[in-house]
Formats: sequence, structure tokens, C-alpha cells
Amino acid sequence: MRVAVIGTGYVGLNTGVAAAYLGHDVTCVDKDMRKLSLLAQGATPIHEQGLAELLRQVRSRIRFTNDTAEAVREADVIMIAVGTPSKANGEADTSYVEQAAREVAEGLVPGRTYTLVVKSTVPIGTNRRVAHVVTRALSQRSVAADVHFASNPEFLREGLALFDTFYPDRIVVGTESPVALQAMEELYRPIIEQKFEPPVCVPAPAERRKPTLLKTDPTSAEMIKYASNAFLATKISFANEIAGLCERVGADVVDVMRGVGLDSRIGARFLQAGLGWGGSCFPKDTAASLSVAAEYGYDMPITQAAREVNARQRRVAVEKLQEALKVLRGRTIGVLGLAFKPGTDDVRESPAIEIIRCW
Repeated sequence: MRVAVIGTGYVGLNTGVAAAYLGHDVTCVDKDMRKLSLLAQGATPIHEQGLAELLRQVRSRIRFTNDTAEAVREADVIMIAVGTPSKANGEADTSYVEQAAREVAEGLVPGRTYTLVVKSTVPIGTNRRVAHVVTRALSQRSVAADVHFASNPEFLREGLALFDTFYPDRIVVGTESPVALQAMEELYRPIIEQKFEPPVCVPAPAERRKPTLLKTDPTSAEMIKYASNAFLATKISFANEIAGLCERVGADVVDVMRGVGLDSRIGARFLQAGLGWGGSCFPKDTAASLSVAAEYGYDMPITQAAREVNARQRRVAVEKLQEALKVLRGRTIGVLGLAFKPGTDDVRESPAIEIIRCW
């Protein structure tokens, strides 16, 4: 298939490179000329396991441009994967998504069938908004392009984004269009059936399973993404809350969480106590969830508490230093690691940087 990916951040670039590896012809769009220059040379602007190696391997099937209209004109599937940063009130800023949708509409032509996919993490109702923006722009151009819309949220862990792309637990497609659903099934068929040769740089897990393809409506797909991140953030905050109690009673939180995680109803992942979560997803998406709930007059005390516990973990680290050193002023303190977690160079919402600022 011919695939256009708008945005070359963590989601867009990994998605585009993976699609090219699976045999699709991919065009990635970005407005950052520095990024485009690096990518044209076969270098990547982000650190991600296996990405540089795979990019070099698929260079014949992937290209990079800043011209959205030209990139989408002959595409079968168009994926919007631009950022949705938080506003001051916690609400997700969808202006980049809407701008991308307008630019996409400028490149669509009559006589072709397009599937336009929102892959960015977006508030409830954004897919409907994108459909409205595109339909209105086409009407203003008097262009009768055949466009079908879908929501396809990503569930990628930074540092393991390509692994999660090739070997996902599930693929969620939210659409009311049979044409869009068929296009997404075709796009992901090698992954759904797990019938592709694993890349050397992203080897398959020991037990290779076919992912579940969850077909739903666009609103539910948008909600699945927010609900998943809110739950995972809550799980980490729960482990950190228990860690505080373990310290007071003399229990080993590592053993405690291992014992908890061995329960098949709970699972061991995301139960490691530490400095709390950071990065581009959990802080932004939990804030956006609370913002959406507030719009509807609905309280979410569990998600709110998860955020409060996470913020407290930063203060706990400083308190431990004060307990050990008594006075921090004038001390020279080394901090090993600035990224928000191992395996990535992303410093957004980094616990380390927030702790440094506390001093």
C-alpha cells in the first residue's frame, strides 16, 4: 500500500519505518527541516532501539518531505501522528492535528479512495472534528474526494516502540466505515497474522502470538487510549504508595511487589517502585482525561490521586537526600541519567530534571 505519515516524532517515525519494512511504500512528512535533513542522510533524530538500523534497511521504500499535499495525493492510507501537547489547564492541544487535517485536504484529489487515520493521542471527539475539517476544506475546493476516517491509537513504549509495533498485544481500529476498516486490516495484515520475517534488530519474543484486532467506534477507540494510560499510571503510583508504607514497617517493596505481581489477575508489569512516571504520555494523558471529565462535570478521584502520588515521589527523593546529608545547600550532587526512563533520550517530564529543580 501507499502510506503517508504526517509527523516524524516517536509515533510517526517508528510507524513509518515499520510499515516500510512490511513492504508498504511510505512517505513521512515533517515541517522541521533539521529532522528532514538527518532522515535524508539515514540518521534518526531520536534514540530508539533498532530504529537507525531498520531505517537504513528500508531506505528504498521510505522518503521524507515537508510537502503534505504532495505526500498524500497518491496515498491509500494517511496517518496523522503529530503532537498533542498539554495546555496550561491540562487540556490536550489539538491544533497541530487540525492543521495537519487541513493540509491533507489540500492534497486530496477526485477519483481516489483515501483512509485518513488519526494516530495521535487525542481528546474524545477529535476524529469527528477531523472529519468535519477535511469535509469542509474539500467542499471549499469543490473536490469530491472519497475519504473514510478511522481512529488507530498507538500503544508504544519509548525504548521499545518498534518491538511494540511488530509484536503488539492488540490493534485498535475505531471507524464507522467498512472501507476504512478493510484498509486498516490490509495495512496491518502481516502483523495481525504474524507472517513476516522478524527484523534482526527487533527480534521476535520467545512466544510469538497473534494480536487481537479490536474493531470499535472512533469515540471508544479514543477512550481506550486514555483509559489504558490512566490505568498504567495508577498502577505505578500504587506501587510507589505501597513503597512508602513498606519503608515504615520494614518490608522489602521489591519482594512485596513481586508477590503482588505473581497474581495472574494483576500481573508484574508496571509495579516497580521508583521516582514515578514521566515522559510524553502518562503526564499529558492523565491531565487530559481529568480535563475531559471536568467538561462533563465528572470527578475522577483515582486518576487524580495517581497524579498526586506521582508528584509526591519527587519530594520523597529530596527528603531522603536531606535525611542523609542534613544540609543540601552548597553540596555537589551527581545525577546519573536525565531521560525519564532507560532506553530513550526523551527528557520530557523527567523525574530527574524535576528533582534537580527542587534543589
